[in-house]
Amino acid sequence: MAQPLLPFTLARDQQVLVEGGRLLAGPEASVLGLREARRRAGVPLSVDHLGIDAFEAQLAALYQGGSGGDEADGEFSFDLEEGANGRGPRDLLEDGEEAPVIQLVNQLLRRAVRAGASDLHVEPNEGGLRARMRVDGMLQSVLDRQDVPVRRVVSRLKVMAGLDISETRLPQDGHIALRLGGRAIDVRVSTLPGNYGERVVMRVLDRSAGLMPLEQLGLRADQVSVLERMAGRPNGIILATGPTGSGKTTTLYSLLQLANDEIRNILTAEDPIEYDLPGISQSQVNAEIGMTFAAGLRAALRQDPDIILVGEIRDQETASVAAQASLTGHLVFSSLHANGSVGAVVRLRDLGLDDFLIASTLRGVIAQRLLRQLCKTCRKAAAPAPDEARHFHTAKLAAPDGIYHPVGCEACNNTGYAGRVGVFEILEVSETLRATIDKGGSELEMKEVALEPDQTLFGQSLHQVAAGKTSLAEALRVVGDAL
Repeated sequence: MAQPLLPFTLARDQQVLVEGGRLLAGPEASVLGLREARRRAGVPLSVDHLGIDAFEAQLAALYQGGSGGDEADGEFSFDLEEGANGRGPRDLLEDGEEAPVIQLVNQLLRRAVRAGASDLHVEPNEGGLRARMRVDGMLQSVLDRQDVPVRRVVSRLKVMAGLDISETRLPQDGHIALRLGGRAIDVRVSTLPGNYGERVVMRVLDRSAGLMPLEQLGLRADQVSVLERMAGRPNGIILATGPTGSGKTTTLYSLLQLANDEIRNILTAEDPIEYDLPGISQSQVNAEIGMTFAAGLRAALRQDPDIILVGEIRDQETASVAAQASLTGHLVFSSLHANGSVGAVVRLRDLGLDDFLIASTLRGVIAQRLLRQLCKTCRKAAAPAPDEARHFHTAKLAAPDGIYHPVGCEACNNTGYAGRVGVFEILEVSETLRATIDKGGSELEMKEVALEPDQTLFGQSLHQVAAGKTSLAEALRVVGDAL
């Protein structure tokens, strides 16, 4: 991608952009900015005047990809937004002595955002500092050097997150609000003391990415219809299960969007609020001041809700309040840590809910995983070996004539994969399953009446393998061969 002519900070502050032979001017474009843009271009430019929304959209489109024009001038396009520390946007290079450290931190953050990383790890070690980012669920090394001032890098991150830089013996959690080329980026920061210094892990959330419709999440058409039916129910509990980073929140948000029909009152209690949902009242959980999930859920029940989203059911109190909310005519969405859809019932029992209460309130469970998609440029097809075909037969599926394998090329950074796709095990609680839960049936007994082999997580992943979207090795790595 061609490098923008103007540094980002100049383009943003003076509201001027140069794109091709056009000079794009915002509503508050300055004479200084227009003169500087013409000077740098060195050729006549036609001027187009844009409204503020159109200008910001052009600004984001021009600077959010590739390497902005900032590095050449020693500037960076990350700005620290106003946060808990009360400071407004400021230049990250305000201190000349610390400028190299600030530049390094900015480069790491910007590289993580542009690579679509979900997490960025900064890890002091015996040999210096290592930084890794998690892309498509896999960690990639981006920095491993001995000449980096480790403590100053960690201190810089803690300052940005509003943490206490003098406290190095205890774990801390913070938050950084950033903008990159007009894109709003939220970064959750966690520090952990270690024998070589504090380890910092950052969860990166691109708030401008927006929510995807259900079809783009990887759901099959029949599964979409089941979820639409669930979202239209008047009461009950609907759970999303899976490990951290499997997309549970995204799925729940998509369900909320389905249920958001303007005639129902929807409230949430989340930690953190990951996306702004128009028309939905969202509340931030803060356990330190007593605003727990259970407290938020109780408060939401006094706000005349129709639908409530609780970020996570993690204790008996929250599970009990969610069940009572369901019994009193509310539809409750939440996430739960369990290995599968039927495993959610076992987990609710472990949290202290009685079988009859689970049977009467649980309406559906969505278990999900994210599989890396094969790179379409270099994937290679081959006839399935007998061992590979056996997996399809076990799931009562016909083995395809050919399945694809990863190869690796420049387009996918030699990984063989690019992007991820979701696989979903959707359990709609039937009368038969409800009776099995009510009588205290085991997980095996519930599985026998709940799901066909091709509807399990592994069965659904085999559908993706047969469609050429992922490899069998990836399905086995993420889901395992247990049906």
